[in-house]
Parts: sequence; C-alpha cells; structure tokens
Amino acid sequence: MRILVVGSGGVGDAVARIAAGRSFFELMVLADQDLARAERTVTAAAGRDVVGGRFVAAQVDASSAAAVTELAREHGATHVLNAVDPRFVMPVFEGTFAAGAHYLDMAMSLSEPHPDKPFELPGVKLGDRQLAQDRQWREAGRLALVGMGVEPGLSDVFARYAADHLFSEIDELAVRDGSNLVVRDERGEEVFAPSFSIWTTIEECLNPPVVWEADRGGLEEGWYTLPPFSEPEVFEFPEGIGPVECVHVEHEEVLLMPRWLDAQKVTFKYGLGAEFIGVLRTLNALGLDKTAPVTVRSADPEAPGEVAVSPRDVVAAVLPDPATIGPRMRGKTCAGVLVTGTGKDGARRSTYLYHVVDNAWSMEAYGVQCVVWQTAVNPVVALELLAAGTWTGSGVLGPEAFDAEPFLTLLADDESGYGSPWRIEERD
Repeated sequence: MRILVVGSGGVGDAVARIAAGRSFFELMVLADQDLARAERTVTAAAGRDVVGGRFVAAQVDASSAAAVTELAREHGATHVLNAVDPRFVMPVFEGTFAAGAHYLDMAMSLSEPHPDKPFELPGVKLGDRQLAQDRQWREAGRLALVGMGVEPGLSDVFARYAADHLFSEIDELAVRDGSNLVVRDERGEEVFAPSFSIWTTIEECLNPPVVWEADRGGLEEGWYTLPPFSEPEVFEFPEGIGPVECVHVEHEEVLLMPRWLDAQKVTFKYGLGAEFIGVLRTLNALGLDKTAPVTVRSADPEAPGEVAVSPRDVVAAVLPDPATIGPRMRGKTCAGVLVTGTGKDGARRSTYLYHVVDNAWSMEAYGVQCVVWQTAVNPVVALELLAAGTWTGSGVLGPEAFDAEPFLTLLADDESGYGSPWRIEERD
C-alpha cells in the first residue's frame, strides 16, 4: 500500500505520527500547499518510523483535481487520504479517481441549504455529490470510503456494532460528542481556542442541522432540517467529563447511517457549550462566517489598494492553529453513540458506545492534541484493515458498510493494535 495524504495540518500530521508505528504500508507521502509544513510532519514521523525511509513531503494545491492526480501518479499511490477542509473534498475525490487510486476522507462534500425552506427541508445534503458517483467507482472496482474520521467514522462503526451484536430493533442512533477541554494562555487564563478547524466548525454549526426519521416515508423522505442549535439537551459524558449541553449540528452520520442501518431515527448533537454558541452566533451576526470574498483596503503601505479576502479565512487566521494548542490544553474528549431500542434478549435497552482520549496521554505518546489524534487514528486503522484485505468493497461507501468487530478489536488491542480502548455503558 502506497498512501498519499493530502493535508499536513493537525489531523494529517497526527495520521503520519500514528501510522509511523505500523508496518502495513510501503510509502506515505505528506502533501500540503505549504511544503514546509509537510516537511515538518515528515521529520516528526520519520523519527517514529518502525520500518524507516517511508515518509516523503510534497507540495500540492488541494483545490486542483489535476494536481492531486499528478502527484498520486508520480508516487504510485494506491490510496489517497483526504485530510484537508471539506471545501476541497470534490477536487481531491475526483483527482483520486482520475489517478486510479482508492479514496478515504473524514468529512464529506459540502451541503447547500434549501433555497426556500432551509429550516424544514434539506437542499444539497452533505456527501450528495460524492454518493452520486457511486456507480462509476463500483464499475471501476475502486473504493471511496467516506466519513472515516471519528465523527463521522468511529461513531458509525459503533452504530454498526450495536446493530449487529447488541440490538434486535433500534429506535434511535443518537450520536453525542462532548469534552471538558480547556485551553489557557501564557498567564494561565482560559482562552477561546477551538480544538478543531474553525472553518469546518462554522460550516457544521451554522448550517441547518439534519435529522432522519423512518416514519416520514422512504430513505430520501426521512431527512428534514431544523434551525441551528435546536433542541438543547444536557448529556452526561463518561470518565469524568460530566454534563455538557448539546445541540443539533449538521453532520455526516445522519446522512450515512440510514443508508446501511435499520433505525427509526438518527440524530447528531455536539457539546458546544454556551460560550462557543455565543461566539458562533456573533460571527454569524457580523457576517464573519461567510466564505465569499469581500473587498477591503490593503494594510500594506508599500502595496496600497484593495484586496479580496474571505471573512471566514480571516477568523481562522487570527485564532490559534489547532495543531499548536496541545501543550496548553487540559481535559478529555469523548465521541460516541447512544443507541436505544430492543436488545437481543427482547428487553428494552439504552447503551452508549464511546471512545475517550485524554489530552495529557496523546501529547505524551504522540506529541499531538487529543481531538486531532482521535480523528486521525480511525482512517489509519481503516487503511490497515484494507491493506490486510479484512475490509473490502467498491463504490462510495460509509463506515457502516463494513464489519465493525475487526476495526474495534484492532483499535483497542494493546499488543498488536493501537492500544486505544473503547467502552460500552448501559444507561437507564
């Protein structure tokens, strides 16, 4: 297996560091618009490489399908892992197909709200553009494994495991994500510093969230939308994290799970907290969540005039890089799915399947903060299962399309796996 990773930001960097401890691949190319950033990742991964000489840095423009194709062909990539913002999903996706390689990502193609009823009906849904190309991927005998991060990704694997092993009927697959993470500045004061890409976070949280219910009709009729931050609930997260207020957020699980799993309802709620929601509302009110460029006066006295900038890119530029905040972060992050329904024994059951990562552990073991580590480990596990032939398939498929047990075993195994345990907690 020869892997091209497009993007050497926080998650791409963590992918390389994690993969360096495994021997299932022959080559991993870390590519980024910023070659120096890719080179830093290669240096970090090379120091952990259990084989040696397997990491290479490259420059790539992720907005160009042709550039992705050219780079993948140059290195003979068999698999391309997309680790850039979801605005670049389609060029990387299509560039991979043209290169004759298999594809994985951790976030799917972007949505577009319904033009007339954005808080009632979906318009273009997350992943629609990729799923529309399923036939050509199947006919080519190649796999596009989409949504293979943590959420989406691991939560979808948990849902498949619950459907296969724990439940005979599922009322709801309720994905719930929360943390007690705190970032402090040099004076020890708590600061606003999102642990994941603010570009992606704005996209998820300010778009109309999607819910799916079986009793609304067929598969396509089951999806509907709500206003952002709808239906807040306090969810009790395990392992000392405690209660966190969660709200509906647009997320890929809701678009993927109903395609492969039999459930009456699918929801996703994110534990944002009051401060984070307040910041997002302010950004929205000021128009700073917009992606379309606006014209501003140049701040460079040697180059007077006007320049076009994206407000959302400005917000991302002034916030701390999520890849750099690990040393100042404390706490744990939790991803999981609460499954309710009827157990295999015929009794009512409510079960939370989850995965917790402590930032102190991920920093000590890998030198990366816990949110990006938790996201990055899952596509690496999936790549190893694909390399071994344990997971096989063609077409555009979500994690639910594959047997969950070997994934969860490899993730948790201390001796031959990744040593990151997942757990099951029964709820009342």
